[in-house]
Amino acid sequence: MAPPSESGADALLPDLPKGPLQAYRSCASFCWKELALFLEGEDVLRLKKTIFSTLENDPLFAHSGEELCLEKCRELNFLRCQRLLELSFLSMEDMVASPVLVQTLIASLGMYDWSLGIKFLLHMLTFGSAIYSSGSERHLKYLPKIFNMEIFGCFAVTELSHGSNAKAVRTTAHYDPTTEEFIIHTPDFEAAKFWVGNMGKTATHAVVFAQLYTPGGQCHGLHSFVVQIRDPKTLLPMPGVMVGDMGKKLGLNGVDNGFAMFHKVRIPRQDLLNRTGDVTPEGTYVTPFKDDKQRFGASLGTLSFGRVTIVGMSIVNLKLAVSIALRFSATRCQFGPTDGEEVPVLEYQMQQWRLLPYLAAIYALDHFSKLLFLDLAELQQGLAGTDHSARQAELGREIHALASAGKPLASWTAQRGIQECREACGGHGYLAVNRLGDLRNDNDPNCTYEGDNNVLLQQTSSYLLSLLARHIQGGARIESPLRTVDFLEAYPDILGRRFTCPSVDSCLDSAVPLAAYEWLVCYLLRESHQKLMQEKRSGSNDFEARNNSQVYYCRPLALAFLELTVVRRFHEYTHQPHVPPGLRAVLGRLSALYALWSLSQHTALLYQGGYFSGERAGKMIQNAILELCSKLKDDAVALVDVIAPPDFVLDSPIGRADGELYKNLWTAVLLESKVLERPSWWAEFSIRKPSMGSLKPKL
Repeated sequence: MAPPSESGADALLPDLPKGPLQAYRSCASFCWKELALFLEGEDVLRLKKTIFSTLENDPLFAHSGEELCLEKCRELNFLRCQRLLELSFLSMEDMVASPVLVQTLIASLGMYDWSLGIKFLLHMLTFGSAIYSSGSERHLKYLPKIFNMEIFGCFAVTELSHGSNAKAVRTTAHYDPTTEEFIIHTPDFEAAKFWVGNMGKTATHAVVFAQLYTPGGQCHGLHSFVVQIRDPKTLLPMPGVMVGDMGKKLGLNGVDNGFAMFHKVRIPRQDLLNRTGDVTPEGTYVTPFKDDKQRFGASLGTLSFGRVTIVGMSIVNLKLAVSIALRFSATRCQFGPTDGEEVPVLEYQMQQWRLLPYLAAIYALDHFSKLLFLDLAELQQGLAGTDHSARQAELGREIHALASAGKPLASWTAQRGIQECREACGGHGYLAVNRLGDLRNDNDPNCTYEGDNNVLLQQTSSYLLSLLARHIQGGARIESPLRTVDFLEAYPDILGRRFTCPSVDSCLDSAVPLAAYEWLVCYLLRESHQKLMQEKRSGSNDFEARNNSQVYYCRPLALAFLELTVVRRFHEYTHQPHVPPGLRAVLGRLSALYALWSLSQHTALLYQGGYFSGERAGKMIQNAILELCSKLKDDAVALVDVIAPPDFVLDSPIGRADGELYKNLWTAVLLESKVLERPSWWAEFSIRKPSMGSLKPKL
């Protein structure tokens, strides 16, 4: 199709190289440049192009192909992070004014290398954002020092014996009014800060979460403090601080995860990040919030930032893997209708069914991720503007619920998708140079850090159950600032619905699975509530009742609610009036495929609850999924062109944009493994090895 007429399109999106992939590109039903401009906008595309071209042209970021030792890996990553700060792709003002550009910067760096992206993210955004959003005017002095790397930061919540249960961390901060200082202390080694990114070798300062105590011994719960842990000039630990590196991990070894223990380390009173609570010089605790629940809800934004970011990180990993696998599938020919003919493996229904739902998931989850990032920015800007309203606290609770289920859904989808891509590329997918193994390893911690996925889902289900309980007990309306739960107001009526689609064609719109998802969430909410009540009637206390209601009730409730939210937001986006006519069909198919594919994983529950009846309903969903895969097959390469970074960044011979699969792979293997050279250790081995005669057994 013809390229879009918008000025600057060709400059922002240069034509892709000609080659074997051109066969599929010429079959696409839409213009990939038009879709990229519609989804991203010129500002985002311009920033991505600037970042990618800068990295490619700077020798410091060249791909060496050598496996570095841990120390060299950390050193190179730190030098690259330093260069990024010198390059200053975004100013402090840009970051505040345009959150979408911040998300673009993170994703672009992650596409190149998540060790670099995470190191930069932890310093600039996790550490910096915590100070900006949780602190006040007295803490603004730290921001210029962060940008010019005068200090280097980390974010310390997790402890050796406490991870997901953040409320139970045991590091303490006792206030001493005689010196107007907090005393940061680690009571024992189990309370050591642990797994903290950047802390191992390079961080000079940390945002440390500790239990705040005022004189008299009253504990006011978890608060955050800015604590210097190293001398910026020498990188030696500060007095009273024991800090070290945790060593090699399964992946992301450019990030120096570390531990720290504090022995009665004194910090000024002003280094308490005091947005949600403060201590007067005399030792009185003050907070602008009416109750602890509101204060905690407002403070959730800081914890939610990491989880919201991980949603985007997971999607980036899936984008890279699917780009590699689909370009491979479009050029890898195997078998055919006759002995002398071979067809691309993408033509096989099995390959389409394995990969195209993940392509649709990328588009749906990416849209959700962008909106959630903007929602979080709104929350943080409200806090920075001293908005302590009930709506602000409720917005914090809702975003916390969305992030707590969003991270599991995105990271698990990426985990499964990357593995499917690896297998879909056969043996070539197992070759390290093609990057799928690194993507799998680098994505894996997304399922764990910032909260174990299964534990986090309990936050979301608890949020939904609390809304239902308030509705049942006091008749309160079920509503939220972002309106993600407003449909529950029709809870009894929705439970009366049944699947009524007359044909497969009628299922090819995401409105059908959207209605099914509303029923599914209402059903699981009712079942989870009834299960909790049954457990309590049987004598279980609250802890036991909740524990016994997770596996088949609360866990699927949280996932189904988040899937519904993703489906609804993408459905509304793809069906809005200003979608260009040439993009409506492909976006509608992506929306429907993601929704139906996700819904199909709950088929047993849809039958169990009575929404489906008879075998026809299940078969109709299956046939609709296959029909959509078939319709999207010719668009797959063009859809990949929209999301794939340049070849230098993608860094996968089998995923290059020219589609010269075998030539690129052969060249990479020759360069990578030095196959024509004798092993370097052979000469020494041949001198030392015993003669064959001496190895004969004696009779």
